[in-house]
Amino acid sequence: MAAPSPSLVAAVLAHSGRLEKEDLSTRISRLSRRVEELKGEVCNMINKKYNEFLPSLQSAEDLVSQVDSLSSNIDLLKSRIENEVQRDLNVAIAEFTELKQQLERDSLVLSVLKQLQEFDIAIKEYSTALLEKNYVAAARHLEKARSSLKMLESRQGFELKVLKALGTELTVQTQNMLYHLGEEWRQMILWKLPPSKEITSAETVVPTELHFCTVPLKEDQIAGPPVASVLQAFAILGELHTRLKFFGQLLLKYILKPLISYPSLWAIVEEQPDGVVLRFECAAPNLEHPSPVEVFGKIKLVLEVLHKHLLNIPLDEWGEHDKDSRVALAEVLGDMIWEEISDCLIQDCLVYSIPANSSKLEQYVEVIKSTEEFEKSLKNMRFLKGDTTDLLKYARNVNSHFANKKCQDVIVAARNLMTSEIHNTVKITPDSSIALPKLPDPGVGDHLKMQKASKKLHNEQMNLENETKLSQHTFSLPTCRISASVEKLMELAYQTLLEATTSTDQCCIQLFYSVRNIFHLFYDVVPIYHKENLQKLPQLAAIHHNNCMYIAHHLLTLGHQFRYRLTCILCDGAATFVDLVPGFRRLGMECFLAQLRVQKGELLERLSSARNFSNMDNEENYSAANKATRQVLHQLKRLGKVWQDVLPVNIYCKAMGTLLNTALSEIINRITALEDISAEDADRLHSLCRTMLEEGPQVFTPLLEENKNKKYQEEVPVYVPKWMMFKELMIILQANLQEIVDQWADSKGPLAAEFSPAEVKSLIRALFQNTERRAAALAKIK
Repeated sequence: MAAPSPSLVAAVLAHSGRLEKEDLSTRISRLSRRVEELKGEVCNMINKKYNEFLPSLQSAEDLVSQVDSLSSNIDLLKSRIENEVQRDLNVAIAEFTELKQQLERDSLVLSVLKQLQEFDIAIKEYSTALLEKNYVAAARHLEKARSSLKMLESRQGFELKVLKALGTELTVQTQNMLYHLGEEWRQMILWKLPPSKEITSAETVVPTELHFCTVPLKEDQIAGPPVASVLQAFAILGELHTRLKFFGQLLLKYILKPLISYPSLWAIVEEQPDGVVLRFECAAPNLEHPSPVEVFGKIKLVLEVLHKHLLNIPLDEWGEHDKDSRVALAEVLGDMIWEEISDCLIQDCLVYSIPANSSKLEQYVEVIKSTEEFEKSLKNMRFLKGDTTDLLKYARNVNSHFANKKCQDVIVAARNLMTSEIHNTVKITPDSSIALPKLPDPGVGDHLKMQKASKKLHNEQMNLENETKLSQHTFSLPTCRISASVEKLMELAYQTLLEATTSTDQCCIQLFYSVRNIFHLFYDVVPIYHKENLQKLPQLAAIHHNNCMYIAHHLLTLGHQFRYRLTCILCDGAATFVDLVPGFRRLGMECFLAQLRVQKGELLERLSSARNFSNMDNEENYSAANKATRQVLHQLKRLGKVWQDVLPVNIYCKAMGTLLNTALSEIINRITALEDISAEDADRLHSLCRTMLEEGPQVFTPLLEENKNKKYQEEVPVYVPKWMMFKELMIILQANLQEIVDQWADSKGPLAAEFSPAEVKSLIRALFQNTERRAAALAKIK
């Protein structure tokens, strides 16, 4: 396609430029017209606003002028107030304050004068009433005066010198009033006390008398009895508790406590024209300790007399304003003395009424009933409040107190037996048994258990029928002597457990553990209390050994015997004494072994004076050795007599065998240790050994019958391990070399059974000179 010509393009562009210029001028002209229109509108709006603002401006200017005028007036008024009104106001305030203070002073003075007037009136009325012996009115006027004085003294910032004088006057009048009341009290309540202040017996308290004067002083004096008037006056003055406390102390010391403590004392009430007299009468006592029923009757009689002639005052005659004084007088006195009365009744009366055995517990219901009636009567007289007291609780808790008392009695009796002499003995044989009453039949459940156990045992017996049966004494304690006190101690334990089987559960448990405590006490007390005698006296040590073994023997089956008779709590395995058995066996063995050690020491000490059995050709040495040997035999024979018929035969033989063995062993050691033994020495040593060999068995005398002791004297080698060795030593001392070699028999002979090769060679070297024959003999000892 051919391109357009330049002239054409230029023409088109020129035409377009003209069109644009025309369009622009049109638009400009339109805008100019619009601007003119807007200017007109703005001018109109401004003119309108100005016309509206002009009146407001005028109003504001008027207000400003008014405010300026008011401000000027305010400043003028303020100036006048500060210069004229404030001065007048200050003067008025000062005058008001002064008048107010004057009014307060005048009011205070008026109040004080009024209180002084009331005090003066109260004192005057008190004096008048006191002269008329109208004690209640006088006490009230005195209290009113005290109240007025307290109000005067409570004034803050006001001191009056007359107050001290008024206080002194009030104190004087109060003491004067109390003096008159005290005189009236002493005339109405008159005590006649014994010369001795200490109450040591019933006879010392018999002179005591208490007089009640119940006749009014004057017929027209007061409506009620004078006692009430005096007591009410004391109450108003706050002295009633002090007077009643002193009266209660005298009542306790000289009347109530003696009546409780001494069964021979009885209270006597005598009616007289001017009143009543309460005194004592002494009679021969039927019992060592007072009966609760009798004591309650005595105390009730005394309190009834007090209630009738002293404490029975109507409540509406007490002080009008003191709330504490509205309590009955009997209740006030009861609160003061009841605790001591209750303790005295428990300690000096009810304690001794607790039954000694469970069979009498049912009879104690009478004591409980009398205690309830006694407290009920005291509550009716208002001596007691409505709550149950410790006295009744103690009486109702008789089962616990019975158990405690029984346990205490058991322990005391047991301790007395433990501290008694040990040497008073009784003989125990396999057939001996505790004198125990027949136990009650077991319950149904226990009966079934026993039936099953019996059936089982019967079956077992059928199975064992053809086998060897044990002796009936297999598990019996061997014949010996024990302390009579220990036998009684075991009887006490059995009787206490028997008592437990018929007691309540709680009592049963306490009694059971009391029996256990008996044995714990024995374990702790006897070794300490008898320590010196057990160490010094062999017989007592042997008896103590038997005592411990005897107790241990019974403890094995003691719990089992009562297992199904005690309370269910103890039937589950707790009712046992088996755990105490090892301790008692150890206690007996340790004591006896300690005595054996002492005896061994004495034997060795005697043998130490034998000069080692050397140089027997010397007369002094031989005499010393012979004396030592004789002393040893004498000591052994003495011990044999001391322990004869005391220790069980087997223990006796073991003990004597041990001691004899100690002596023989020491002699053997001393002789075998010698380096040179001459022929004469050997003969004399043989003589000493023969003495021991012949007289040694004679120390074995366990039984009183001499013919029965031969059996045990023939069994000496069984109890003396060194016996055969000692006999072989004697053979060596008298034998030649060939005989010794024959006794050795190539380590198969009797000599080889007792001595070692070294010991035999040592003896050969000491006995024989150094020759070829000795060397040959020594060569064969191996």
